Amino acid sequence: MQKMAELLGPGDECGEGTSGAPVLAGSCLADNRLNLDVYPDGCHRFLRLFEGRRGEVVQVEFLRLSSNDRLLDTTLGILPHLKHLKSLVLKGGHARDEFGSCQCGSLTSLPPDLGNLRCLTHLDLSFNSLSTLPSCILHLPSLRALLVSHNSLVALPEDFGSLSKLTFFSAMKNQLKDLPRSIGELAVLQDLDLSENALEFLPEEVGNLHHCTELDLSGNRLLSIPDSLANLKSLRQLHLHSNLLVTVPASLASLPNLSRLDLQNNCLRAVPPEIQTSPFVRLRGNPLGETEPSLQADESNARGLRRLFLASGEDSFTVTSEGCKVVLACGIHFYFPPGAASDPLQIYFRTLAPDPQWVKLRHHDVLLSRVLELQPHGVKFQQEVQIWMPYASPQTLHQREVVVRTFSGQSWSDLRTRVEQKRKSKKHVAHCSVLHFSWFLVVSRLVQNECKVPTEGTLLFSSVDPNIKVTFPPGVTEETRSVKLQVLPVTAEEMEEITADAGCRASPLLCLCQDSLVDFLRPVRIQLPLPPGVTGLNLDRSRLHLLHGDLEGQTWDDITSQVVLEFTHLYAVFEVTHFSWYWLWYTTKTYIGGLAKKVYERLRMYQVNFIALQRKKDPEQVLLQCVPKHKVDPVLKKLQDRYRGPEPSDMVEMFEGEQFFAAFERGISIDMDRPDCVDGRLSFIFYSHLKNMKEIYVTSPVDRKGQAVKGQVSFYRGAVPESIPKDASRRRKGPDSLWLATLPIKLPRLKPRWGENPGALNGFSFPPLNLGNAETGYLTQANLLSIARRVGADWQTIGLNLGLTYQQVERIGYNNREDLDKQILDMLFSWAQQNVEDPDCVSKLITAMKESGRQDIADEVETIIELGRQKYRESIRRVGLEQESSTEDSAIAMM
Repeated sequence: MQKMAELLGPGDECGEGTSGAPVLAGSCLADNRLNLDVYPDGCHRFLRLFEGRRGEVVQVEFLRLSSNDRLLDTTLGILPHLKHLKSLVLKGGHARDEFGSCQCGSLTSLPPDLGNLRCLTHLDLSFNSLSTLPSCILHLPSLRALLVSHNSLVALPEDFGSLSKLTFFSAMKNQLKDLPRSIGELAVLQDLDLSENALEFLPEEVGNLHHCTELDLSGNRLLSIPDSLANLKSLRQLHLHSNLLVTVPASLASLPNLSRLDLQNNCLRAVPPEIQTSPFVRLRGNPLGETEPSLQADESNARGLRRLFLASGEDSFTVTSEGCKVVLACGIHFYFPPGAASDPLQIYFRTLAPDPQWVKLRHHDVLLSRVLELQPHGVKFQQEVQIWMPYASPQTLHQREVVVRTFSGQSWSDLRTRVEQKRKSKKHVAHCSVLHFSWFLVVSRLVQNECKVPTEGTLLFSSVDPNIKVTFPPGVTEETRSVKLQVLPVTAEEMEEITADAGCRASPLLCLCQDSLVDFLRPVRIQLPLPPGVTGLNLDRSRLHLLHGDLEGQTWDDITSQVVLEFTHLYAVFEVTHFSWYWLWYTTKTYIGGLAKKVYERLRMYQVNFIALQRKKDPEQVLLQCVPKHKVDPVLKKLQDRYRGPEPSDMVEMFEGEQFFAAFERGISIDMDRPDCVDGRLSFIFYSHLKNMKEIYVTSPVDRKGQAVKGQVSFYRGAVPESIPKDASRRRKGPDSLWLATLPIKLPRLKPRWGENPGALNGFSFPPLNLGNAETGYLTQANLLSIARRVGADWQTIGLNLGLTYQQVERIGYNNREDLDKQILDMLFSWAQQNVEDPDCVSKLITAMKESGRQDIADEVETIIELGRQKYRESIRRVGLEQESSTEDSAIAMM
């Protein structure tokens, strides 16, 4: 206790102030359960509760904690004291990394005394860092459900079969290479999930799992499966997709209860006719009927490769030495030629929203895709792997080129890219070849011409404007160096609009760079076209200025007097020894540097409008979008059938990759716990060719029963982007400089809801319910209320698995954000009312609970249903009625 007090600190002692244990007990300790994983300091709260109200805490039967908590190790030592514990959840995944992905918890072991919890039936250790299964687990005599998914397990204990009461086991997304033979001793096991591991073979003893109804072995490295699987007479679903199977036993087709056999994305070139003709078999993605591929890695044999079509929920696949073609749900394609990987290799992938903190765009770059991450990072292939990445077509960007850019961990570099168009969809894809995996994205950049400059000199010209030439004389360098050239055309109309001077003209912007820090030994000769409308015949030399800018465009210097300018009828020629931006101006202005900064800045900016629309059927659902000016009308036309709202905002200007925020004001609020919420405001990043759109639910602290709420949403700039001209930065400072636009939002007056009747339970009242059917059993209103008491902070996951939309779940959270019980009740009964006519809704509820890791609730529902079936059969025998008898007689007993 002394150590615990030191951890808690003097300000956390129980019984004092508003944060003492009695208050926590009232808010956290509900009946016999503690759901503390919803709090960032859940372990801290648990320790305070245990110290202040130990007698109540040791009676807890259901406990949930986050394994991302820094005080987890201290808390683990207390858990063996909870002798009545039935369900223990120590999951990670509650914290996220800089890319938004779930971080695994810190749990690597469990205290040995945990094996003395004789009442424990449900243990969830998912999303942690376990490399071996803690030995104390094998001593839990009542354990029925064990979840260790998303860990780093490489093997299971040899005596794993000693868990004789285990009915549910999930070890998906680990590194298991084989299984112990004792797994066949799990006599009552019903659900076994070993997907996305590294299994290469299965022991024959798997065929002893006679009560197994669902077996998931997808995403492994299985070449074959044992014939003993034909002994699993209770099996309903067998998932074997995304393996390396070359054969399957015909006896699988004779399993009496099998309703799904998934063999997609394997290496099957032939299957028994009994399997091929079965309606419940899935065979897509297999090279059926094709001959063995040759070992030559050329395009001629690419058609014989294994094809993998991955669904939206999958995030990995296996590549072998035979090679394969892979198609992701997002449209990205891969081609792994035979021999690219010498051994089977598991590839993991994900697409990320671009973050300007690490996705560094160069000046005048335009981002055209999300970021693709491929792991393992840095893996070296024996032959080049080809990647096709879809991108947003830059129809309004001219005289540019599309390239795939990759990140090495230190810097970004551009790959040689070929742009292609799909025949059917007409969508554009960027095609590149790589020997390593890391991060990839598609950008549009200024057309880049490059060459190697040897000691004897060479000539480089622009493919955008062939009249722009750079001549390197002999002796210009001692060692060969690489030189790159880019050109940004500037029209007379753009110059006039920005400078408000019809007489101001400028040549194309020329950017030169090299891979050496040493200046050239001899002057390099540059030829630039004269500004539009200016020729050598009418040239007034006093109005012509040659400007030199640094690579970041921060400063522009007039170097006209420092070089010798030669003129022809159409061109200006000059010599330099170092590279940067060069620009010819023709104007009557005297101070050109400041004006050039302004024009250069404006050439990098986009004119945009903001829109804020509300769904016609649900005004609390608000769509916010930042739209380039030329796209506003088409976007509004597309949305007008479902949304209504004010006219778009006035036009503002933004840089590519600039951050901005949306703040709801004057009685309108949002969920502050959203990951994209910063200081109460929604964060956006503007990319001109990606969708800068978010759809969220809003609410109001104002009582809307008597009146509507007339609020607003305002848009503000974020931090000043790096490397913009100083005068632009100065203009973005001051009290009002961050404000961009404001648009009205109106929430209508609330109508009385069925959940607000007097005497409602927890603020809700519910109509009578009979979910299911008489033969299979009903769930009544009372049953559902009892189930709701067992649901905790994972109600959102359960809601999504039940089929509720993300928007529905988010809205339920907003409407009841101060009361977890109301959130759970609203979710369950919203689903129930939507599915009251579905006879299979009860089985869907059981499946959703299992998918959400709540095997304990799934078991409870099945118990209720079985009791209902018994009562139904008894009523049939008692009165001799058919199945059309009164459903009242078959109603399920109250829990």
